[in-house]
Amino acid sequence: MSSPFHITDDNFEETIKNNPIVFVDFWATWCGPCRALAPTIDEIAQEYSGKVLIGKLDVDKNPSTAEKLQVLSIPTMVLFKNGQEVERLVGLCVKKNITAFIDKHRS
Repeated sequence: MSSPFHITDDNFEETIKNNPIVFVDFWATWCGPCRALAPTIDEIAQEYSGKVLIGKLDVDKNPSTAEKLQVLSIPTMVLFKNGQEVERLVGLCVKKNITAFIDKHRS
């Protein structure tokens, strides 16, 4: 998938269980840092296509998942491996930090 996968409350559990590594960007349309991060997430989705599922979850449209995972500020990026959360980043990050974050869990 060359663009981020649209993750919702309805498909979240199935998505993280059916993909070995899933990176989820929790965001909202009103969030300036989230909008600034969006092009970087798009680039990462292209670069990791076929290797890591890169997804985005709008916290306003999908509050249950954000609440369940205690996402208290956005942007928050969470990495899931084998269906379990392994690490998260909070706030606007540069691309090299995000790719390093993903790469350290790919082995």
